[in-house]
Amino acid sequence: MFESLTAPASTMPEPGSAQLSACLTRMLDEIDYGMLLVGADAQLLYCNHAARQELDGAHPLQLIGRSLRALRPQDVLPLQDALDSAQRGLRRLVTLGNGVQRVSVSVVPLPESAAEKARGEGPATLLVLGKRQVCEQLSVHGFARSVNLTPAETRVLELLCSGVRPTAIARQQNVAVSTVRTQIGSIRAKTGAGSISELVRQVAVLPPLVGALRGAFVMGAR
Repeated sequence: MFESLTAPASTMPEPGSAQLSACLTRMLDEIDYGMLLVGADAQLLYCNHAARQELDGAHPLQLIGRSLRALRPQDVLPLQDALDSAQRGLRRLVTLGNGVQRVSVSVVPLPESAAEKARGEGPATLLVLGKRQVCEQLSVHGFARSVNLTPAETRVLELLCSGVRPTAIARQQNVAVSTVRTQIGSIRAKTGAGSISELVRQVAVLPPLVGALRGAFVMGAR
């Protein structure tokens, strides 16, 4: 199963080739963290699938046409300062938004290519979007499927990962607290988690490669 990792160098796509660019694009679309590439003028160069889903009307970052902008006036200067710092080769972690929409964004300078230097464009900057919640719904569903949780158990797991207590889950689901505790016990048995906090941690530290579940999840939601 690991033959591709040991393939001769001659079989690998050449750097800068169209084949490699296409592979990288598909690879980035499978990562469940929003990633954007912008030029020196904050104009969008690339946006992966997760970022396209993340940048809704409530996200602290907005795309106006192909221009990256802060949603709140008070976030304009911190964002611009982080982007300017990236042009000087400095990494920044900037926090934007507030409340449930609060999100951290890693602003990473990329080395300037020879082509960019020749055109005087300046180096590109990578922005990696943090999560607005501990456990994304898609991650929860993927995890639930992998350990054979029932739909009811999956919903309980979603709520636990959102910080909802068992008593509140019972009220939301209109069931007895004892029913929710039984479901939690079943979830812990299937996952091997010793506690609710350990259960939530199992989901929170999942690899961000869950793109393959997108189609099945969307169909199941209809």
